Amino acid sequence: MSNAADFLSSPRSVQLRRTMVDCQMRTFDVTDADVLSAVLDTPRELFVSEKIDSLVYSDAPLLVRGALVRRRMLVPMVVARAFQEANLSKGDRALDIGGGGYSAAILGRLVDSVVALDDDADLVDNARRGFSELGLSNASAINGDLAAGLPGEGPYDVIFLNGAIEIVPELLLAQLADGGRLLAVESAPGAGVGAGQMMLWERNGDACGVRPLFQAAAETLPGFARKPLFAF
Repeated sequence: MSNAADFLSSPRSVQLRRTMVDCQMRTFDVTDADVLSAVLDTPRELFVSEKIDSLVYSDAPLLVRGALVRRRMLVPMVVARAFQEANLSKGDRALDIGGGGYSAAILGRLVDSVVALDDDADLVDNARRGFSELGLSNASAINGDLAAGLPGEGPYDVIFLNGAIEIVPELLLAQLADGGRLLAVESAPGAGVGAGQMMLWERNGDACGVRPLFQAAAETLPGFARKPLFAF
């Protein structure tokens, strides 16, 4: 069974990561050297279910590895662009929600500490294995309710949601430190996977401002769909 060291040193995997950075991320205005370096140092093979290496670094929304539920990862260029826009700092504490470990592993190279939260025990176990193989002692994974977050571990400087939301994530916004940022794809109910925008909320004292960043496609995360209204 292949491990992180195999993928990090494999000429094929290295070339695929470089091609992904050059052809997907740079053309999507991702220019931050630290973000691109973190992506290059994070083998995606550890966290996805697809076995064909040409798909692992494609811009397709792949399934997270070992998921008991159907969930697709955000495409890498969206993750990288979001991290660039978040103005990450080496001293930041981050919460990564619903990503299966890949985005949290990238964050682990960019911030002081990151907690990956998922509601699927298989995803949590796989994320932990991936972090261990990559030597990311500042990254951990916890099983829990995505929408509730982890208030006991906060407050956080950065919260990143790996999917779309149809409602304002009030419980998560309350877990931001002053100056903290939350990033998520916002979509209207029933708008479809391709119709969304990456949004950035930022806490300033007791208030949170929000602004759009760029268009992005994502499936709605569990717990973040708007409840249907009943018509009589």
